[in-house]
Amino acid sequence: MKRNRLSRREGLVAATFLLPSAIGFALFYLIPFGMGLVYSVLDRTVGGSFVGLANYEELLNSDSYRKAVSNTFWFTAVNVPLMLILSLGIALVLNRNLYLRQWLRMAYMLPLVVPVASVAMVWQVLFDWNGSINAWMHAVGIEQQVDWMKSAWARGVISVFYLWKHIGYNIILFLAGLQSIPRDYYETAELEGAGKWRQCYGITLVYLTPTMVFVVLMSMMNTFKVFRETYLIAGDYPHDSIYTLQHYMNNMFLAMDVQKLSAAATLMVIGIFIIVVLLLRVEKRYTQFME
Repeated sequence: MKRNRLSRREGLVAATFLLPSAIGFALFYLIPFGMGLVYSVLDRTVGGSFVGLANYEELLNSDSYRKAVSNTFWFTAVNVPLMLILSLGIALVLNRNLYLRQWLRMAYMLPLVVPVASVAMVWQVLFDWNGSINAWMHAVGIEQQVDWMKSAWARGVISVFYLWKHIGYNIILFLAGLQSIPRDYYETAELEGAGKWRQCYGITLVYLTPTMVFVVLMSMMNTFKVFRETYLIAGDYPHDSIYTLQHYMNNMFLAMDVQKLSAAATLMVIGIFIIVVLLLRVEKRYTQFME
């Protein structure tokens, strides 16, 4: 009886501490998302009538929406694996006793602390039609200027910016994961004759699986957040190759087309949810293997 009373008291204390966060989550996330679901099946926000999936059908038939989905998919499909490979490779190098290792760590941390607006201004100066990159090309004898942000090169520029901006955080995560692997595993593998590649595949990558899943999730989220930089550099209607879902939803918001905006947001949430579930299943499988 006394134990049950103590458990109820602890539950009440825990609920009291969690209540402010729960209220904030409901007000700013859960309720707006529920309202978005409702708006996506209405013909207008005020006094609207139920139209079923008509807004979704119109959305899927929209050329601009399909272009935004395609660009977002390819940007994520290309840059997330690149981010994973580059950050893991650099972390493996920095995990060794290298000369100037502390300076190198400070260097990859700098992009995380520089304000986005300042970085966007620097990249505008670099990749403008009359910017520094074209000036350097002219100085070495390349006469033809490149309109970086208004041509197919724009996708590559934004990809480089994305990798440069976010790779430092992922390196930190991988370094923490590498340093948590017991050295005894590597010593035992060496005694049994396992080479460096075998140790990397059989020990390092296996025990870094939870970290890799988290890095993939964070990298995916950051591909959606790159809209800020793209918007500051290229504006509302950038080149077709970097016109993403966030541009589409931002333009629908400016046009007050709440129905299409809500439908697009709902489909994006469903897609992200499916990917997260698949990644968590992969993590669970490898976690059971390690146990």
